[in-house]
Amino acid sequence: MPLPFRRPLLNRLLRPLAILALAWLALSWLAVIVLRFVPPWTSAMMLERQLGAWIHGEKDFHLQQHWVPWPQVSPYVPLAMVAGEDQKFPYHHGFDFDSIQSAVDAADDGKRLRGASTISQQTAKNLFLWNGRSFVRKGLEAYFTVLIELTWPKQRILEVYMNIAELGNGIYGVGAASDVYFHASPARLDPAQAARLAAVLPNPRRLRADRPSAYVLRRAGWIQQQMNQLGGPAYIEGHAPPRRPH
Repeated sequence: MPLPFRRPLLNRLLRPLAILALAWLALSWLAVIVLRFVPPWTSAMMLERQLGAWIHGEKDFHLQQHWVPWPQVSPYVPLAMVAGEDQKFPYHHGFDFDSIQSAVDAADDGKRLRGASTISQQTAKNLFLWNGRSFVRKGLEAYFTVLIELTWPKQRILEVYMNIAELGNGIYGVGAASDVYFHASPARLDPAQAARLAAVLPNPRRLRADRPSAYVLRRAGWIQQQMNQLGGPAYIEGHAPPRRPH
């Protein structure tokens, strides 16, 4: 006898859940569409860092970030980020499955698990999500990565990434990093300075572009070499056929 009562109850629960899910999908895609044209005034990672500073009583903490549009940034900056973080960026559709497989194989061999996130994935995470390694966060990261790749051109993904990436403790984006580290506008950064900015990305709260450690100098030198091998700024600007990395 209870069965006839269960079905209406289940239906009453499923209907609002379905409406909520559809509303969330619509709103999330709307946010991605809007941010294709409107500079984000902050990001989830910036908000998380600011909240953490308040909770831990970091009274000296000051978050620095300001938006710099693509034409006002030296072309060496996005090139350095691609060379150091994701050399297949012009070719993939958000996910580098070869790198993912290599990371899985390395972990199976007992080596330290290394990241295989593309710039598109990092942009999705930095803009919309929180730090962590849960399956829920990784699933949402994949979802927003797909939305970004479907909605934004590659140049827009790079433009947003270089404006919200953490490049120092509380320093986000190339605009603030250029001011703090080099006392210059982003448009005036040379290849060596751009490579040093990209070199701190693995651990921006410990590594500094203005007082580079031996590790940062080695990594920056390698990034500069890769920038040259990729063919220079034309690799990401589309002015010449890009050279596919091996």
